[in-house]
Amino acid sequence: MLVEPDRTAQPLISPLRLTVVIPAYNESPTIEDLLQRVIDTPFDKEILVVDDGSSDGTRELLSEFDGQCGIRVLLHEVNQGKGAALATGFRAATGDVVLIQDADLEYDPKDYPILLRPIEEGKADVVFGSRFLGGTHRCHLFWHYVGNRFLTLVSNTFTNLNLTDMETCYKVFRSDVARRITITSKRFGVEPELTAKVARMKCRVYEVPVSYYGRDYAQGKKIGPMDAVEALWCIVRFNLFG
Repeated sequence: MLVEPDRTAQPLISPLRLTVVIPAYNESPTIEDLLQRVIDTPFDKEILVVDDGSSDGTRELLSEFDGQCGIRVLLHEVNQGKGAALATGFRAATGDVVLIQDADLEYDPKDYPILLRPIEEGKADVVFGSRFLGGTHRCHLFWHYVGNRFLTLVSNTFTNLNLTDMETCYKVFRSDVARRITITSKRFGVEPELTAKVARMKCRVYEVPVSYYGRDYAQGKKIGPMDAVEALWCIVRFNLFG
């Protein structure tokens, strides 16, 4: 059972309305905990969960939460990939700010205040939450770290942004920016696609440190070596060909 936060004890810290877009595929062990953590954040918000054809009971769990505490559940009948789920969520978003949240508890919603602050202060159009700027993080999967830094470097050479973590889940957009982005990548190529498109739009991009509690493959991590190859191609594709 999901519980509304105590608004008297934790007043809203922003007049902006937040849309949290959560792509979910086979996340039954974590989805309820994640939703409660998002609900507990001190923001006026809608929570859009896009079930991307789950087959492990995630969809059945979400049906119980739909309509509670600002949650709307959107369904894909077959698995299409993270990019397709985000495209569905972006189209349905009604908030002033759109924030991407993975469903696997690798990223902590307690970081929302630091993610939103540059937009609240009128400094940024887009904010990236970096795992490599000093936040608490689990030390494991060295070659994933190397791959992430390499892909970020290649992306930066095309976009001329000095990001430290292009592949981060935590990307936050002013809604007017989100509405101008048409997501075409179906899978994890969506990360370089979003980065290339905000750079092309000349958005004011800020980066802030966030915590990271990485999973390993035994815990359900889904991204693999072929996704890195796809991401490399997407960096070239979306920066050179739009």
